[in-house]
Amino acid sequence: MQKIFDYESDAVKAAKSKDKGENRAVIVAGATAFALAVVKFIAGLASGSVAVLGSAVDSALDCVVSLLNFLALKKSRAAANANFNFGYGKLEAVAAMFEGIFIIGAAAFICYESLLKFNQKNAEIDLNLGIIVMLFSLAVTGGLIAFLGSVAKRTANLIVKADALHYRSDFYANLAVIAALVVVKFTGLTAIDAIFGLVISGLIAHSALNLIKESLGVLLDRALEPEITARIEEIIKSKKEILSYHYLTSRKSGESCFLSVHLVFERGISLFDAHAVSDSVESEIKAEFSELSWQITAHLDPCDDRLGACQI
Repeated sequence: MQKIFDYESDAVKAAKSKDKGENRAVIVAGATAFALAVVKFIAGLASGSVAVLGSAVDSALDCVVSLLNFLALKKSRAAANANFNFGYGKLEAVAAMFEGIFIIGAAAFICYESLLKFNQKNAEIDLNLGIIVMLFSLAVTGGLIAFLGSVAKRTANLIVKADALHYRSDFYANLAVIAALVVVKFTGLTAIDAIFGLVISGLIAHSALNLIKESLGVLLDRALEPEITARIEEIIKSKKEILSYHYLTSRKSGESCFLSVHLVFERGISLFDAHAVSDSVESEIKAEFSELSWQITAHLDPCDDRLGACQI
């Protein structure tokens, strides 16, 4: 009894540690985005660079999105209830989808500002200030990406993964801004700033569309990855007591994977033995993919009932 209690205690501790890691990741991302937004806004207005100003708007939206992510993350962990039998895990996907929409909005603003820049003749840009601020932003964003990436890999949380993906696109956008300012510095062609603004908006929009696509996959109950399903089928086929299987379906909600399958046994096998084989299949799946949370439902059949009920 003591051994079971200790095991459960360790599991609870691990879950709490994981939750704290996810919360910390979202809070750090939001605080970093707020600091970068303030610095970039001041630098963008002072330097006159639309690329720097556009990057500031993106960071400001990042801050808002991180707040929404934090609230969604807390709610997604709420226990299942009579109204929501499978919990609130899909709130992660909803938050990630809204983040993608916010990112597209930021891309549209940067595109608009860049087009206006083309009509401004002889626009002056404080290139040194812009370059220094963007180099600072590049270094901070790189450190944040490494931190979020490690948390996403450890927790497999979709919200943290979305933030890591978003800031990776920000990193490349910062590189593009720096490149644009350097080119303007050596050529004197201020239109380059506007051109790079358009390029940045395109890159940001592309990453946002990918994020929305992934979120919709979760919301529409997309099946598990083919490689995971193939490995599950191998585990089922390795059991000699199982004659065949059918109706294998799966979906993912937040960090929980839901799997359902019908297992066909010999008619004379006892329920106890069939149940033991089913339990072994479930245990192997959970051990093989221990980084995921599983809810597995196995229906035990005395025959293949796809064409109708089994005959007595």
